[in-house]
Amino acid sequence: MRTNLIASLAILLAGGTAALAQSASDGKVKIGILNDQSGVYADFGGKSSVEAAKMAVEDFGGKVLDVPVEIVDADHQNKPDIASNIARQWYDTEQVDAIMELTTSSVALAVQALSKEKQKINIVTGAATTELTGKQCSPYGFHWAYDTHALAVGTGGALVKQGGDSWFFLTADYAFGYSLEEQTSTYVKSAGGNVVGSVRHPLASNDFSSFLLQAQSSGAKVIGLANAGLDTANAIKQAAEFGITAGGQNLAALLFTLAEVHGLGVEAAQGLTLTEGYYWNLDDQSREFGKRFFERTGSMPNMVHAGTYSAVMQYLKAVEKAGTDGTEEVAKALHEMPVDDFFARNGTVGANGRMIHDMYLLQVKKPGESDEPWDYFNVLSTIPGSEAYIDPAKSGCELVQ
Repeated sequence: MRTNLIASLAILLAGGTAALAQSASDGKVKIGILNDQSGVYADFGGKSSVEAAKMAVEDFGGKVLDVPVEIVDADHQNKPDIASNIARQWYDTEQVDAIMELTTSSVALAVQALSKEKQKINIVTGAATTELTGKQCSPYGFHWAYDTHALAVGTGGALVKQGGDSWFFLTADYAFGYSLEEQTSTYVKSAGGNVVGSVRHPLASNDFSSFLLQAQSSGAKVIGLANAGLDTANAIKQAAEFGITAGGQNLAALLFTLAEVHGLGVEAAQGLTLTEGYYWNLDDQSREFGKRFFERTGSMPNMVHAGTYSAVMQYLKAVEKAGTDGTEEVAKALHEMPVDDFFARNGTVGANGRMIHDMYLLQVKKPGESDEPWDYFNVLSTIPGSEAYIDPAKSGCELVQ
């Protein structure tokens, strides 16, 4: 009798262990960070986003459902075809469960489409186009840190209120630039302003002279820089050489983060108004993460780095809640769970995958105003998530009924 009881218990325990192992496929949970690590957006996200992802895994305990969590990363070189090939290999042969970061909107759209086909989760923190949660949304796609609508409401709205009611756009010639120009134009016009023209430039331009001369000759009060990373920094430097701001026109850096301010320098960036979803010196919670991040990377995080940490952490929480790394179950948990961390306070995820959270309107301090290194911003206002983002029901996403 005793022998039979022990045998029965052994069978039950073995079955329980097998069930646990089946809850996480391949005996691990694997997350891929796919972004630009060598080009125009290398500081914007890059290897620092990889470190942020690793920090999240470590803070979670290194395991979920009793299996290890692994981070892999790759450089997509801002090319959708390269990104898609890497993502396909990760999904098909390397057992990657989710892909995150995805700087560059054309890349993010391509990988989200592939992820939808493969029924895998992707969480975008580095790209901006609202198409990710609009017409090209996915039941497994999530947009985490910011988008072009939030930038338009923040920076565009602030400058219109200050009298900048005529705009000319200098726009990066791909999906992100088009979306940012469109969203900001719509917002400017709704506030009573007008758009007098625009010009498009290739990604990773070194010479903005012809584009800036067109903007200067337009007579617009505001030149909207619908670009990012080194493109924005180079445009600002060359605008100063042409005396554009000295001549009375204002520059609107529509996507400019702490990383780019640091690279450009406070002397050149002073007075610029910008919008981010996170600032390391906002409060005690933000500072705690910022200082730990600085110890690992030698720089303070921007919203892409902090957003990547938040996305990885929330994904692991969702896997834990679902009791499996199965895509359908984890996606359901991600939609249901509130987001409450140093990055997003009382964040919610809409049916279209948009994580709705507060944004911050910031202005670059003048030289000598900073209290400590990397203290570059004055916080002008908090933009509630309900104002910053498109109502999911009006996003154009086919998932919203």
